[in-house]
Amino acid sequence: MKAAEFITPAVAEYAAAHTTPPDALLSELAEETRRLMGDRSTMQIAPEQGTLLTLLVQLSGARLAVEVGTFTGYSSICIARGLPADGRLIACDVSEEWTSVARRYWAKEGLDSRVELRLGPAADTLRAMPTDEHVDFAFIDADKAGYPVYYEEVLTRLRPGGLIAVDNTLQHGAITDPTAGGNVPVMREFNALVARDDRVTSVLLSIADGLTLIRKHAAGTR
Repeated sequence: MKAAEFITPAVAEYAAAHTTPPDALLSELAEETRRLMGDRSTMQIAPEQGTLLTLLVQLSGARLAVEVGTFTGYSSICIARGLPADGRLIACDVSEEWTSVARRYWAKEGLDSRVELRLGPAADTLRAMPTDEHVDFAFIDADKAGYPVYYEEVLTRLRPGGLIAVDNTLQHGAITDPTAGGNVPVMREFNALVARDDRVTSVLLSIADGLTLIRKHAAGTR
């Protein structure tokens, strides 16, 4: 196994600089989020993750997507942009305050008819959805303790070949530190859960704060 020892801060910055950058609308949203949310603005995904999300949705041919954790809307815009004109994104969040910003930017981008916001605990929202494997793509980026529940509920509804992207799986590099507290032990358990799940194929990418991609197998296949 080769360790990614080359991912120094300078290399990470170089990689980000050579990725398609955010456009004016996403840059405006990022700046407003920093202004309004202060330290909480770190909850927003990195620009290179947004570019990757759009690309993944496009490549997967997704028509129905689910997002767990919307915040001010950056990731939802990136996902919705990757969907076809008749595609739909179900965005799950608990905050009216944060998602009020998202609503304004969905309208600016002409995506408000493509995004359906469902306010309330995401676990309840997911459990209320049909279980007929109709979701094509999902992005999980919410409270870390809830990840195992969100993962299972999404996977149950994901079509074979569908894709889940999970954020913050490296925890700023602390994931390998056995003494680290906070969300690190929870995330370490989640990463182990996914790695041993024989229903999926997964890869943990060292982009931003760690992004795990998970593809669901068809029954009886790998």
